Amino acid sequence: MKLLRPCLGGLLALGLLLVPGSSQAATSLRLGLGADYWFDQGASFQFNLGVETHLAGPLHLGGRFGVALLPKLDTLGIPIDLVLRFHLARRFYLEGLVGPWIVIDSGEAFRAHAAFGFGVQSGALSFGLEVGYTSPDPTLGVRLGYRF
Repeated sequence: MKLLRPCLGGLLALGLLLVPGSSQAATSLRLGLGADYWFDQGASFQFNLGVETHLAGPLHLGGRFGVALLPKLDTLGIPIDLVLRFHLARRFYLEGLVGPWIVIDSGEAFRAHAAFGFGVQSGALSFGLEVGYTSPDPTLGVRLGYRF
């Protein structure tokens, strides 16, 4: 947890340096649904809102936040992630995500999250898989997104 704050601060500073000026920015919004298996913690069902902007070439930078239902823990979470997305041949994408997840009514409210995602996109619709880690265990999930 002590390393999470400096890492997030560094990523935020890097993101602010790389974001293009307002005349160049092509910003889009993305609504997302997700279902994860959080090993030893149970299922996680998510609804996310994401914002992303074009950096250069196939590279996009953004963030996503939302709400997560954690049935086994009988609580809700707030996932917050910085997203770096790389579009391949207009049909596929790779992405890296990092950020804190806030788990309400939990002994450890802030949980570190890092993941790698990949998938297929067709127009505004995207479908993918995400493999990652949300402390204290690994996660494996599916994502459905709609960009507008």
